[in-house]
Amino acid sequence: TTTSSSFTANLSASSSTLAYDREFLRTVPGLLMVTEIVLGLLVWTLIAGTEYFLYPAFGWVMFVAVFYWVLTVFFLIIYMTMTYTRIPQVPWTMVGLCFNGSAFVLYLIAAIVDASSVTKDLDNHNYNSWAASSFFAFMVTSCYAGNTYFSFISWRSRTLQ
Repeated sequence: TTTSSSFTANLSASSSTLAYDREFLRTVPGLLMVTEIVLGLLVWTLIAGTEYFLYPAFGWVMFVAVFYWVLTVFFLIIYMTMTYTRIPQVPWTMVGLCFNGSAFVLYLIAAIVDASSVTKDLDNHNYNSWAASSFFAFMVTSCYAGNTYFSFISWRSRTLQ
């Protein structure tokens, strides 16, 4: 006789159908997340096209921009595929609040560092790229602030976005 564990049976049954929540992109948090991805991509590509590695301040901005861009793409995939419903042990509202809150704080610091480091005296050739990256960094910061607000509301009401 052959027996299978309930874990294996549940895994094979649940992985056979992959859910797709296209309605998530129509919500304000979903739209903010897509905006964070697009604008965050602009921030780090504008800096990556320069000699940022010569200036530690821009290295910090690059780290924050790339780190949160990758994590935001990861969370978008989790929400779009409704993976959070398959892992109920994770407190997703708390995870979302911590993620968005930390992204807001670190992006705000990075945007301020970026803006304060942009001078024509530093490097006239890269001035426009750095100035544009500073502008978009503040835009991404405002998006993360909005998502932090919605995450807080979701956490407070103990419901999942």
